[in-house]
Amino acid sequence: MPANVTPRRLADMLDSREKFVLLDTRGEESYESWHVRGAKHFPFDADEELTDDRKADLDAMLDGQRRILTICAKGITSDHFADELADAGYDDVAVVTGGMEAWSQVYDAVPVPTDGDAEIVQVQRRAKGCLGYVVADPATGEAAVVDPTRHTSEFRAVADDHDWDITRVFDTHVHADHVSGGRDLADEVDAPYHLSEAADERDVADEFTPLARNEVVEVGDVQLKAIRVPGHTTEMVNILVNDEAVLTADTLHVGSVGRTELEFGDDEAGKGATMQYESLHRTLLAEPDDVTVLPGHVDVTSEGEFERGDPGEPISSTIGEARTRYELLQLDEDAFVDRLTSGDREKPPNFEEVIAINRGADEASMEEATRLELGPNNCSA
Repeated sequence: MPANVTPRRLADMLDSREKFVLLDTRGEESYESWHVRGAKHFPFDADEELTDDRKADLDAMLDGQRRILTICAKGITSDHFADELADAGYDDVAVVTGGMEAWSQVYDAVPVPTDGDAEIVQVQRRAKGCLGYVVADPATGEAAVVDPTRHTSEFRAVADDHDWDITRVFDTHVHADHVSGGRDLADEVDAPYHLSEAADERDVADEFTPLARNEVVEVGDVQLKAIRVPGHTTEMVNILVNDEAVLTADTLHVGSVGRTELEFGDDEAGKGATMQYESLHRTLLAEPDDVTVLPGHVDVTSEGEFERGDPGEPISSTIGEARTRYELLQLDEDAFVDRLTSGDREKPPNFEEVIAINRGADEASMEEATRLELGPNNCSA
């Protein structure tokens, strides 16, 4: 009987560059849009048999490698495929349990170097590129969580590992690519849940503690300042941590900026792009050059790789690097708006349903949320 490999174990195998072949049995469209780094496409149906012809194709793909892992959407077809491989004489076969659905729930907790009193941990959702944060004052043990995903246990585990108490929870905006865990986490730890005061204008139904422009919230002796930066959404805030790091969410990514048409729609994307330009050049880039930029997302390519940096390492930049090196930020306003509104970029999967859930207008079970979120984040311009 084939063995099982957890998605976490698969991530560790990839990071340590162990020798194996990962075979993805999903359909071509699903594979092409989103797959694990290095996976090879070998479509296989749940009731299919491994014929001699297909075995010959497989042997050519394996090129002598006998260690095989199989993966599909949920771990069902790949389990059948692994049985077929074992019956055909392949003796080192394992199934990735839970398939791509489970792969989308693999996280890495990555400490971010800081020079001040605050400690920051970047919580990376490997398959989607979502980046959340735990910010703490280690002297008092108080911590805040910023932009948690619905897998709230990952953020609580970071706090538990450091003996921190989560005393505040923030969402920088109404997310479009993933179901937020902000409200749930705040309820779990009995802490205030913060959104921008402008979130009222988006009819957010969940109860929240509003953040005024430039309001400073303290976590121990660490100061978190809410900077209003509309553009990606009208209510967007960035969080400045002790004047040394800024959590830029989908305002500023490493190498790019957040797209602006998900709230405004294609017809009014220019309105959002204009806001984004002003927020970047008149507010965010006015911070000192040495302030660390910690974004809310990193793009994950169709090949399953981070567009910038590597999993397990901090995804970061500085205000100075962004101002002087990012091509988009060298454009004048008209050219910037034109760049953000031209072309036909693929939107995050099911983004309208995800927005409705994050506004509190709809609800979704964990199973339904998993379905809605499958695929890359596509939040960057």
